[in-house]
Amino acid sequence: MLKLFKNLKPYSLSVILVFTLIFVQVMAELYLPNLMSDIVDKGIAKGDTSYIFKTGAFMLIVAAIGVGGMIAASFLSSRIATGFGRDVRKKLFTHIENFSLNEFDRLSTASLITRTTNDITQVQMVLIVMMRMMAMAPMMCIGGIIMAVSKDPKLSLIIVFAIPIVVGAILLVARKGISLFKAMQKKIDKLNLILREELIGIRVIRAFNKQFDEQERFNSSNKELTQTAIRVNQIMAFLMPFMMVIMNFITLAVIWFGAKRIDAMSMQVGDLMAFIQYIMHIMFSLIMVSMMFILIPRASVSAARINEVLETSPEITDPLGNKKEIGLQNQRGTIEFRNVSFSYQGAAEPAIKDISFVANQGETTAIIGGTGSGKSTIVNLILRFYDVSGGNIFVNGIDVKDYTQKELRDKIGLVPQNTMLFSGSISDNIRYGNPSATDEEVAYAAKIAQADEFINSMPQKYDSQISQGGTNISGGQKQRLSIARALVRKPEIYIFDDSFSALDFKTDAKLRKELALETANSTVIIVSQRVSTVMNAEQIIVLEDGKIAGKGTHKALMENCPQYREIVASQLSEEELK
Repeated sequence: MLKLFKNLKPYSLSVILVFTLIFVQVMAELYLPNLMSDIVDKGIAKGDTSYIFKTGAFMLIVAAIGVGGMIAASFLSSRIATGFGRDVRKKLFTHIENFSLNEFDRLSTASLITRTTNDITQVQMVLIVMMRMMAMAPMMCIGGIIMAVSKDPKLSLIIVFAIPIVVGAILLVARKGISLFKAMQKKIDKLNLILREELIGIRVIRAFNKQFDEQERFNSSNKELTQTAIRVNQIMAFLMPFMMVIMNFITLAVIWFGAKRIDAMSMQVGDLMAFIQYIMHIMFSLIMVSMMFILIPRASVSAARINEVLETSPEITDPLGNKKEIGLQNQRGTIEFRNVSFSYQGAAEPAIKDISFVANQGETTAIIGGTGSGKSTIVNLILRFYDVSGGNIFVNGIDVKDYTQKELRDKIGLVPQNTMLFSGSISDNIRYGNPSATDEEVAYAAKIAQADEFINSMPQKYDSQISQGGTNISGGQKQRLSIARALVRKPEIYIFDDSFSALDFKTDAKLRKELALETANSTVIIVSQRVSTVMNAEQIIVLEDGKIAGKGTHKALMENCPQYREIVASQLSEEELK
């Protein structure tokens, strides 16, 4: 947790001010019993009314100073903790944005969401308490002991016997609590994962009437979390009653032995009253510490999880040196795969093996193959979402590793397999590809993508709102908006990853005709399982089990690639092939 608290550096002066205000509050609270003792011993005992009123008025002033310090410290500590939470959340989110897909696969999206929200909230909450209690408790405890000893050193020996018992109980509870808190945060991750899957997949769940099964799965995970939380609370609940019992026994002991010392004329009544107050202050400071030990274990687990993310270095980083042109350099937008292989983490077999091809400007390169043949993996490697395990990928003759990620991706317009739209207007979603695009450019991109007809039929046209994930429009409409988003970017390279699957054949034909004109001077990569979509490409790459089974035009592949002929025969009739 101390590593995380380095982010408090901008608030150093405010933290010092909080501690100063707490010190003022503690001094005021420790001074009040002494004043009360004087009122009893010097005022009441002697019947000096003026002394009582004078000292009482002074007590009100001291109490007001203490209350003022407490309010100011509470206000400042809340502001510091809230600012700290904001800064760490921003830092964590910015760091996560730099992760490659490998880090997302390893840490999981559900866990990253929990760490960015719940875990930071846990640390933020404990920081408020720490600034108040962690500063106050030792001041109050040490000050209380000094003042108690000043009143009666012999009676203060009671404290010597009590403190080790209390400290031992606190350490025992904290030790048992930390392991349970770790398990609890992992169970929160699991619950978030299940909830996220169920909310995203609600259509599939209902379509297969699996609501009951999913309820059982959620309830099982929820029950595990609840049982762990109950065990934690049972352990923590033991601490407070134990502290109160110890405090009451100490109070009884102080009154018992104090009465004897008063009887022996070794102590005055006012001093005993003050002594009891100081004992209460000491015990309450230890209760504060015990409360901290209830909160700190969970916060320390959360802090460790946050630090794990912040200390995870992205596998894909931007280069520091100059670019070296060692690939094909003849055309703008040229992509070259040279003996490329790639394996996902933990996979038994490579996803692709020894892939080599060149995609040139002004040409369309289509990639076709069965499910799991490695089509989308090639797309991910071009965009450098993952780094190759072997071989090299060149764009414009430069290895993709020698580009900054921004430079590389600025050259590419991607239409992903799983269409992702964001909540906002249609124009905002199209303009996501180019924030500086004019209204005319947005409308032109929508027209090329065959999206203008359904957009203009909406009441608010381009200002019509898209719900989260685009759930208020059809799959085909989402794909067309996604294509428009890539077109408005006007990149050197277009990548269409199975981007026409939700379109009817008429719209598909019109769209491909318009795209052919619009992308004539660009490099086009089309990933598809439809033969009709790829058959007119200048180069078709056939993948099977991660390897290139054939490469060439439709006509050439029909002659020399059995795998391609098999795909074609499964989709087109003999009349369509003629």
